[in-house]
Amino acid sequence: MDSQTKPVLHGYFRSSCSWRVRIAFALKGIEYDQVPVNLIKDGGQQLTGQYKEINPMQQVPAVIIDGITLSQSLAIIQYIEETRPGRRLLPTDPKKRAQVRMISDVIASGIQPVQNLYVLQKIGAEKVPWAQHFIIRGFEALEPLLKQTAGKYCVGDEISMADICLVPQVYNAERFKVDVSQFPTIKRLNQTLMEIEAFKGSHPSCQPDTPFDLRS
Repeated sequence: MDSQTKPVLHGYFRSSCSWRVRIAFALKGIEYDQVPVNLIKDGGQQLTGQYKEINPMQQVPAVIIDGITLSQSLAIIQYIEETRPGRRLLPTDPKKRAQVRMISDVIASGIQPVQNLYVLQKIGAEKVPWAQHFIIRGFEALEPLLKQTAGKYCVGDEISMADICLVPQVYNAERFKVDVSQFPTIKRLNQTLMEIEAFKGSHPSCQPDTPFDLRS
């Protein structure tokens, strides 16, 4: 393992999956380089032959780390957890660890894929009501789960991979004008997490490839 070489994140400022990886790097205190992949420009830079060699699924993120290339944000986060010291992203308790993975999967498999850019481009004019429907449906399942598992954060009182998944999904919900106040546990957790520097500093509004008019 060549831990002296900085990981390289191929991502997009507004991709929630890329944001998850940025949060994980920040929580672990890992320095990394970013290579922007603009999902809109030139018909989508992720669709080029050059990028397909990096990630055959032609999605972001992809991370080059320790001499290998990894795609899929949860796989990347768990690799970081298993190979890097610092703040734990998965609890040591097996039951809590399973709860973290369950919540992460509800978001990463059950909500985000049906409202991502590629799907919405296929939907066309109905994309906003489509996104709202699937986010609300997912949050209606997530809210009671989080009521059972949450302490200060999604699972107990330690930040975990579940929190890393939650914040970008709430950002997406707000982009699509979903009223998050109808989900009080989700809203509370998101507000708490957005006070933390790892979540603020990795926000889509302050990335190297964030368009000027979307910066804050």
